Order: sequence, then structure tokens, then C-alpha cells
Amino acid sequence: MTKPPVFIVGSARSGTTLLYHSLLSSGGFADYRTEPAVFDLLIPKFGDMKKLGNRRRLMQVWLRSHQYRISGLRRDQLEAKILSECRTGGDFLRIVMNEIAQAQNVDRWAVWGPDNLLHLTAIAEALPDALFIHMIRDGRDVAVSMNKEGWIRPFPWDHERRLLVAALHWKWKVEQGRRAGAKVSSRYIEIRFEDLVSTPENTLARIGRFMGQDLDYSQIRNNPVGTLRNPNSTFRNLGSAETVAYPIERWKNLLSESDLVSIESMIGSLLDELGYPRASGPLQPVNGLSLKLMETGYPVFFSSKEWLRSRTPLGRLVSADRLRLDQCPSPHNG
Repeated sequence: MTKPPVFIVGSARSGTTLLYHSLLSSGGFADYRTEPAVFDLLIPKFGDMKKLGNRRRLMQVWLRSHQYRISGLRRDQLEAKILSECRTGGDFLRIVMNEIAQAQNVDRWAVWGPDNLLHLTAIAEALPDALFIHMIRDGRDVAVSMNKEGWIRPFPWDHERRLLVAALHWKWKVEQGRRAGAKVSSRYIEIRFEDLVSTPENTLARIGRFMGQDLDYSQIRNNPVGTLRNPNSTFRNLGSAETVAYPIERWKNLLSESDLVSIESMIGSLLDELGYPRASGPLQPVNGLSLKLMETGYPVFFSSKEWLRSRTPLGRLVSADRLRLDQCPSPHNG
């Protein structure tokens, strides 16, 4: 492949899928509508890819996965390449995506996945030409959405404060990504979700300049795929079709005054840094011992959990449910 691969990263519920499907709609990108889950699942679970035994174990599982089934690739050719050429997670992803792109007669690929944000440094080292687009959305909207989905589990004693835990997770994850992005600044760009949905043509033109590729907005509009055709909203039952498709500042109608004050006291500094105006007045310090313990304790918990999963043998316990495994591998695909 001659064009650098593109990684769309960001906190969950921040528009990573929306941007990915916009790229697919523009043409010229390999159409692979799933998370490859290489750096956040396969590598922690199967270990160092320099070891042939680990590569064999990985392939035994991956050939049973949804990721393989939708790739359109033949097992024999792909497995031979992985076993002979793969030495890192970057190699695995490059081989798979290059094969998909070649089969689809396109010259570029992009992948999306919120958890890639936590592995940006490792991806940048494994794929030295990779470009990173960090999708950032107002943390108040992200917290409301993640809380409704129940994606972030608080400690049992904080169950009634799960909205605040979701907000703290957004802050932790975005800050992790921004620090990593600063280390590869020439290959990294930040895009606001709000800009993508309110001024899509200008925002996509900016992304296209960053990638060195024209993103034809008229083609995107005329050939929508995925969430561009069927918006992926947490709040499908609220408002008109238009407001579902463009969910900006929904927090204004869904957060109580007390919740807003608490959330902004915890994540207000990052909201300020990112240019999102706060609604609760001057930034106030976190009030109360229990909330202060949350503010300091959850980021430590999130970081420790991620370190144990990605840097220790505990990563072998990572669930493979996201791979949606069949009982046995197919002799070929497609």
C-alpha cells in the first residue's frame, strides 16, 4: 500500500463510527465494518507475536471470528502470511487490512475503535506511517450517553453516581489520548464531533488535507453507508429524526442543575481546555470528601486496570466475546 493507514480514535460515544463511515462513503477506503480489536484484545490475549506459538494460537481463534468472516479473505493465503511475516500487532493488522484493500481494489484503509486511543503510542511505533484522528465530543454529552448505555461500571458504593463516573472516564481517556498524540504531533489531529455534524463539508475538507486525500462531500451524501444512513443514537426515541441524527448539547435537556454542577466541577478544566463553555458558572473545586475521592481514585483505577490488562499475563483473561466466535473455523471465506 502506498497511502498511510488512518486510525480513528476517541472516547466511546464521540463519533468515531460516524467519521469512519464518512470515509467509507467517500470511496477509496477498504470497507471493513468492524473493530479489528488487535491492540486492545488480540495482543493482550495472545502475547508477543514474535513467538510462532502465539501466532498459531491467535489464528486458531481469529479464524473463527466475526472479524475474519466479514473480511472476504481466504484462510490458506492469510494464515500463511501471518505465520511467516507477522512479528507485531502492527504487522497483523497491516497484513489483514492490506489483503482486504487489495481484494476490494482500493489503495487505502482506515480502522476505528475507541480503545485504540489507549494504545496510540504502541500503534505509532508498530506502524510508523499511521495517521491518527482523535474524535472529541463534549464530555457532558458523552457522560449522559454512556450512562444510559451502562457502559462504565462504578464501584458498588457509587452506583447512584454512575453519571459522574462516566464523566471521569471521558476525561481520563481523552487526556490519555491527547498526551500520546502530542508525541506524534505531525501524525495526529483532533476533530470535534460537533464540527463534523454541524459543518461537515468544511470539517471533512480539513480531515482530507491532513490525510492527503480528497473527501468528496457530494459523494458522501449520495452514497451514505452505516451510521450516515441509519444514525447510531442512544436516544432514538427523543425528538425528530433530525435531532437524532445530530445529537449536539443534548445534556442541556437531560442533566439536572445539581448533576451539571457536579460534572463540571470534575471535568470542567478539560472542558475549558477543549473550548466547551461551562454552564454552571465559575469553575468550582470538587465539594465533599467522597467526591474528591472519586475525582482522584477513578483515574488511578482506570489506569491500573488498563496496565494490568495490556502489560501483564492478566491480559490472557480478556474476554473474546467481541470476536463473536463460531464453533469451528471455515476452510475458506467468501
